[in-house]
Amino acid sequence: MFDSWTMIRVHISFSFFIIFEIFATLVVGLEFDEKNLKPPCDDCIQIITTSDGSTIIGKFTNITANTVEFLTDLGLITIPRNRITSINTVPVSSIRGGVYWFPDPNTTRLFFAPTGRMLPKGKGYIADYLFFFPSFNYGVTSNLSLGGGCSIFPTGNMSNQIYFFTPKIGLKRSKNLNIAAGALVLKIPDIGDEDTPLVSVLYGTGTWGSTDQSLTCGFGYGMVDRKFGSKPLIVIGGEKRLTRRLAFVTENWMIPGVNNVLLSYGIRFLTEKFTTDFALLNTTGGNVVFPGIPYIDFVYNF
Repeated sequence: MFDSWTMIRVHISFSFFIIFEIFATLVVGLEFDEKNLKPPCDDCIQIITTSDGSTIIGKFTNITANTVEFLTDLGLITIPRNRITSINTVPVSSIRGGVYWFPDPNTTRLFFAPTGRMLPKGKGYIADYLFFFPSFNYGVTSNLSLGGGCSIFPTGNMSNQIYFFTPKIGLKRSKNLNIAAGALVLKIPDIGDEDTPLVSVLYGTGTWGSTDQSLTCGFGYGMVDRKFGSKPLIVIGGEKRLTRRLAFVTENWMIPGVNNVLLSYGIRFLTEKFTTDFALLNTTGGNVVFPGIPYIDFVYNF
């Protein structure tokens, strides 16, 4: 049986793996795929990287056995095929001021709460919330994702940890409106000799807007021992892209039986596969803590 120190060592190993993957992504770039060596669609543009590390934005216009012709803002250039190390086809709208703004890789969540968006089939992420809550999520299909995780408090006994399971189903998907439903199932450690029942939240959530600017509203009903709560919890949040590598995120909870609203607001630091959220938690009413209680998470997308 694993103890919690073993789990912490595994967690640290995962962290080093994630750092290595990020470094490899930055140094090596996207893998060159011959099937991308073709002219793009009318609404797309291409970004190629060459063996000397140069990045060029434009479109393929002619492809031969040894060279390609690439149309850029400065004119038509000819590039030997063996010098191309990566090709990335992206929407024209993602090029701003001659610079590629890669999408936020974490559009399926705010800080912790889910949005209405779904993971694509075969895509997923490994996350770590507040250092002690590692988790994963994987897109089984474009309309079904499964995830879970556990706490890694150094208690010496894994039976004293919190375990959670997070299935999610996509109900509607469009450019500016996405709706999903899911569950958060928690196994809390037993108290003394008493078995603690499973605690669940069944929820629905909708997201309006683009990946650069959106509003998310969700509600859920808690369930303990197969009995639903009488009032829903409500989550309202959103995100706003500020720069190529920064976004503002907010997530706010209205919990039944709690008079004050739990507030959170912070910054998401972006790369193409890895994000770090740094936020402050606070509350309305007379218990405000200035500027707030720090919150941090790390997410690696694959």
